[in-house]
Amino acid sequence: MAKRNFKIIFLMLFSLLTLSLLLYLGWGTYKISPIDIIKTILGQGTKFQKSALFDIRIPRMLVGISVGVALSTAGALLQTITKNELADPGIIGINAGAAVAAVIFISLKTANYYSELGNLSIYVLPFMAILGAGISAFTIYFLSSKERIRPRRLLLIGLGINAGLNAFITFFTFRGGVSDYNRVLVWISGSLWGSGWSYAKIIIPLVIIMVILTVLNYKKLDVLNFSDEHATCLGLNLNRERKKFLTYAVILAGGATAFAGNVGFIGLICPHMARKLVGPYHKNFLLISALISVVIILLADAVSRNLFSPIEIPVGITISIFGVPYFIYLMMKEK
Repeated sequence: MAKRNFKIIFLMLFSLLTLSLLLYLGWGTYKISPIDIIKTILGQGTKFQKSALFDIRIPRMLVGISVGVALSTAGALLQTITKNELADPGIIGINAGAAVAAVIFISLKTANYYSELGNLSIYVLPFMAILGAGISAFTIYFLSSKERIRPRRLLLIGLGINAGLNAFITFFTFRGGVSDYNRVLVWISGSLWGSGWSYAKIIIPLVIIMVILTVLNYKKLDVLNFSDEHATCLGLNLNRERKKFLTYAVILAGGATAFAGNVGFIGLICPHMARKLVGPYHKNFLLISALISVVIILLADAVSRNLFSPIEIPVGITISIFGVPYFIYLMMKEK
């Protein structure tokens, strides 16, 4: 029965994903019908259709998909590590740590930075974001655990650090001009604006590698769902495994933040919904969580990009409009 339910839910989400892809690629100032999308991908489209799809929409879509999968997987890992459904890289300060490092780097770089590093320059920003996310995550981990992680303390400390880091970002950006402030504000709100093939070539391999490593460890993640005593009796080294999975979450969240800014609530909503749909076993719910995240981020970015055109709303704001009520709902359920 469980396998049957999983197949039905997977097929439903896959169908919804297909519709989301067609909507995303076709909706814009220059509209393209589903048939023309397929023809263009097969090499039969017009010059304008090829330019709209291959130069703008497809690379942005691939970056969005990678960001969604990265954040949902990072959220699933954090929720498993802490045994807390409210854990999320955007809420407990990991994304904010990545954003702080990226904002400082963007603000302090020299004018000849790109000419000096050339093609290597694009690798520095994700490295800085991952470094910032790592410092934030391990600070939270250190403050919230002595002999073991205390989930409630981790959540509260993470919320405090998140607020402090966001305040620092605001203060730091005020030191710059109005144009710098507006640019950073859009970025920290979470935006896929400007995503191209150069971004896609970096984030796609990063996310694929980290997701494969996570899925290969699904049995250990299942054991972490048990009590600490039970997991230890089954031979699991809790501290080592938690640190390993925390590192995976940091790399995923930091990489996503480097290219899309501080997109919140994906890591909270998607794993929680997936767990409700297919149960707590990671082999199933990691895949369902990734599918839900892709559907959400594609629909949210399509709305953000087109609803108030020519003005583009950061995708993080659109997701937060729905994410905040869901977070409040989870908080009210928390005992």
